[in-house]
Amino acid sequence: SFYYGTFPAGFLWGVGSSAYQTEGAWDKDGKGPSIWDVFTHKKGKVFRNETGDSACDGYYKVKDDIQLLKELKVNHYLFSISWPRIMPTGIKTEQLNEKGIQFYNDTINSLLENNIIPIVSLYHWDLPQALQEKYGGWQNISMINYFNDYANLCFEKFGDRVKHWITFSNPWAVAEKGYETGEHAPGLKLSGCGAYKAAHHIIKTHAKVWHSYNNTWRSEQRGMVGISLTSGWGEPVDPYNQTDRDAAERYIQFHLGWFANPIYRGDYPEIMKNYVGRKSAQQGLGTSRLPTFSVQEKTYIKGTSDFLGIGHFTTRYVIQKSFPLLQASSYNTDHDLAELVDPKWPAPGPKWLYSVPWGFRRLLNFIKTQYGNPLIYVTENGVSEQVQCTQLCDEWRMDYLKGYINEILKALNDGVNVKGYTAWSLLDKFEWNKGFSERFGFYHIDFKNKNKPRYPKASVDYYKKIISANGFPNRREVENWHRKAMDTCSSIHQLLDTDSLITHMETVTEILLPTVFTLCILISIVLLIFYLRNHS
Repeated sequence: SFYYGTFPAGFLWGVGSSAYQTEGAWDKDGKGPSIWDVFTHKKGKVFRNETGDSACDGYYKVKDDIQLLKELKVNHYLFSISWPRIMPTGIKTEQLNEKGIQFYNDTINSLLENNIIPIVSLYHWDLPQALQEKYGGWQNISMINYFNDYANLCFEKFGDRVKHWITFSNPWAVAEKGYETGEHAPGLKLSGCGAYKAAHHIIKTHAKVWHSYNNTWRSEQRGMVGISLTSGWGEPVDPYNQTDRDAAERYIQFHLGWFANPIYRGDYPEIMKNYVGRKSAQQGLGTSRLPTFSVQEKTYIKGTSDFLGIGHFTTRYVIQKSFPLLQASSYNTDHDLAELVDPKWPAPGPKWLYSVPWGFRRLLNFIKTQYGNPLIYVTENGVSEQVQCTQLCDEWRMDYLKGYINEILKALNDGVNVKGYTAWSLLDKFEWNKGFSERFGFYHIDFKNKNKPRYPKASVDYYKKIISANGFPNRREVENWHRKAMDTCSSIHQLLDTDSLITHMETVTEILLPTVFTLCILISIVLLIFYLRNHS
C-alpha cells in the first residue's frame, strides 16, 4: 500500500552521472586514454559499436547542465572524476594534467555557486589504460598505492570544497563484468578467480584511501569518505522453505555482502567463504579461489566507511540450483542459485530491470540489521527505456520513482538511517556495453544533433514536485503532479519534433549542397571542353 507522508527536514535530494558516460572529449586537453576508451574502440564490444568518445559533450556543457540541476531543484549532484583526465598515465609522479584539474575545480565551484552540494566518486570504472597495460589493472596489488596517490591528489585539490567522497561506484560490476565475464572493460574472462582477485584489491584500496583521509585530511577538511555498492534484493520463491531462504541469503551475500561485510564486519561473509572454499577443494585446488585477509588486514579494513552509498534498481526471486562439478569454475555458479522474475512485474525498458519497489525497503532493512544501521545515502536508483522512438512522456519512470522513493519513506519509519536520495540519472548517456540503446535520463538528448540538445521528460516536473514537497503530502496533490507532468511533456515533444526536423534538414543540406556544387563544377568543365573542341 502507498504511504503518504514527508521525509525528515534536511533530507538530501539529488541526481547523478559519471565521467565516461557523459563527458566525451576522450582525448582532449591532455586527458590520457582509459580502459573504456580502448575497449569501445574494438569492434563488437558495444552495441552498434558505439563509443563514449563524445558522449553527452558534458566536458563542454558544464554550465548548461548545472542550469538543468537548478531547474530540478536538487540539493546535490553526484558525479565522478576521470582518473586519466587529471593523471594521464594513472601515476602521480609521471604526469599531472592541470587542464583536467581545472575542469573539476570549475565544475565544483559552479555547483557551489548555485547552492548544489557536490558528491564526488573517485572511480566510476574508467581506469587509466597505462595501468591496465603495465600491471593488469585490478588484478595487481600495485593498484592500491597508485589509487591512493590519485585519491590524495583529489583530496588536496578539491577537498576544501568537497565534503562527500565515494571511493568506488559499484565495484561489483568492475570485478564481475570486467574480469569474470569480460562484458565490460578491460574485457578479461578470468573465470572463477578474476572477479574475486579484483574485488580483493578494490576492498584493500578503499580501506587505504579511508585511512589516508582519516589521518591526513579529516581534521582540516571535515568531510566523509564512503563507498557506493549496487545490489538487487533477493526474495525466496517460498519464504517458508529453508532451502529457498538460504539461496536468497546467498544472493545478497554474494552481491552486497562481498564488499560490505569486510568493511562493516571485517571479513567476507561466512557463506561466501564456505561455498567458494568447498567448490575450490572439489576442483582439486589447494587453496580457495576467494582470497583471504590476514588478521591485520581485517582490523585495518573494518570500520572504513563514514557512510554507505547504495545503488539499487530491481529485485529477483531466488531458488536453490546446484551446478555440476564438470562445469568450469565461475563466480556465477559458485553460489548455487537461480534467479526468477514474476511476469506481472513491470519491465518498461531492458529485461533485467523490473520495477519491484517493495524489494528496496527489504534491502534497506537488511543493511540496518546486518551492518549496525549505518548512515546511508542512496547513490543510484532509476529506470531506463529502450529506444524505439523518442519518449518524453515517461509515465513509467514517474511510477517507478513514486514507488521506490515511497519505500525509502517506509524504511525511514522502520528506523533505517537514510539521509539522502540520488536519482539515476540526470541525462540520457552512454550505457557501457549497451551503447546509447538504454536511456536513464531525466533529460532526453538528441545524439544525432551535433549540439546534443537536452529536452526535459515528464519525470523532471514530477521529481521536482517530490523534492519541493519533501515527499508525498496527500493523494490529491500527488495525483495532480502526475497530470501536470504529462501535460508539460506534450508541448516539449512538439519542440523536439520541430528541432529534429530542422536537424534533419541541416544534415540533408550539408550533404546535398556540396554534392550539387560538385556536380555543377563537373558539368561546367564538360561543357567547357565541348565548347573548346567545337571552336578548335
